[in-house]
Amino acid sequence: MRTLRWTFAVYLAAVLVVTCWPSPESTAAPGWALAVVDAFRAVGLPMTVVFLEAASNVVMFLPFGVLGLLVLTGTGARGDLAAGLTRGLWRRAGLVVLTGFVLSLAIELTQLLIPGRYSTVQDVVLNTTGAALGAALTVGFFAVRRARPAPSAT
Repeated sequence: MRTLRWTFAVYLAAVLVVTCWPSPESTAAPGWALAVVDAFRAVGLPMTVVFLEAASNVVMFLPFGVLGLLVLTGTGARGDLAAGLTRGLWRRAGLVVLTGFVLSLAIELTQLLIPGRYSTVQDVVLNTTGAALGAALTVGFFAVRRARPAPSAT
């Protein structure tokens, strides 16, 4: 459980660095974004910087949903969430999504004060969507795991 908490803390620190680090005043897409778009286009997949930015906001908060739910549920070294499914795991997932929304909103409000950062409602919606997807995938994973019959001892 300690490792899981530390992993979540490091993840949160990384999100704060990525989202709250001052950026140079520029409306141009960063070089890495253009390189990714070019790589997708080179293999015949349509891609735009706008879509890449939107997808990045969703993907950035997927781990929030997964790790947040695991930490909140209190998985031990055994990783046993089966009992958690009967103790309102979906309610906890909702709490994780709400917390992801609050964190994203706080980040966007903070970005209003940071030079070179641009705050948008779209980012809050996309980050919250990522947290919701991560939490839902985690609930689904453990529901499937719980439904699977235990291996027989032969």
